[in-house]
Amino acid sequence: MSGQFLPLIVAGALFLAVMALGLLVMLAMRARAERQLRGRLMHDAPDRGEERAAASGWLEDMEAGGRAVERLVDTDNETPRLLVQAGWRSTAQRSYFYIAQLLLPLLAGGLAVLVWLLGGEAATGIELIVYLLMGVFAGLLAPRFLLRKKAEVRQRRIAGEVPLFIHLLVLLFEAGLSTRQALASLVREGRGTLPELNRELAVVIRQLEAGADSSEVLRNLEEALDVSELGNVLGVLRQVDRYGGEIRGPLLEALEVLEERRSMTMREKVNKISGRMTVVMVLFFFPALLVFVAGPAFVSIIKALGDVAG
Repeated sequence: MSGQFLPLIVAGALFLAVMALGLLVMLAMRARAERQLRGRLMHDAPDRGEERAAASGWLEDMEAGGRAVERLVDTDNETPRLLVQAGWRSTAQRSYFYIAQLLLPLLAGGLAVLVWLLGGEAATGIELIVYLLMGVFAGLLAPRFLLRKKAEVRQRRIAGEVPLFIHLLVLLFEAGLSTRQALASLVREGRGTLPELNRELAVVIRQLEAGADSSEVLRNLEEALDVSELGNVLGVLRQVDRYGGEIRGPLLEALEVLEERRSMTMREKVNKISGRMTVVMVLFFFPALLVFVAGPAFVSIIKALGDVAG
């Protein structure tokens, strides 16, 4: 009897271990962030440096291991750009990702072996190795897949905010503000209006206040986010900031191009939906309509033929 419940006991223990490990990592990351904030505000004494290093050293080791695993998967160094596109700019968010990149292959491999044990099949070494490799590969690819999906969703949100962003820029420039002043005003006042763009513009403003070149900062933002709609607007801002000139006309032209592109995209979606609806109507609605219209006549013909035969 105990042998029958052994896989369930192992599954429960593994689930509790995963939950406990995740909770421990979250608590440790929160404690490290609080210590760093306290250190910046209160200027901790130098003799507490060893205590902070000992408390967060194992987290840094796990993060370093996750970075090493990520380098094996990401041969094109795409992860930093995806992290920016997903909005995970803070140190804690990046640490969470790299720690997950280290732990998920191990946990997925353990779960795959557990599934093999729960299957009740004959214990063969080849099947065990296959299950283990499948779990490890799934754990290696899952964080990157989720990160890419998160980046794509956020890119679509940013693209949806660009038309309103252009209208607000036009209003601010007509009020006599410069490019830096307009962006700073959007950061202060546009948190609820442009939630995603506001986060990126806040980074731009911090870099500009630190003395960075505005054209270079805008170019880096355009390359990092990789949103074509936003890239057109940032290109106009860079050109006007460097060479001067009237900005209202180019922005309105970019808005017109954007609206035309959206109109074409909407037409393509409508055409696709029309085609799908035609297939649905042919498969489901037309047979029912045919039965409803031709059914009584067909029944009458059958009855008439039966009477003649009788």
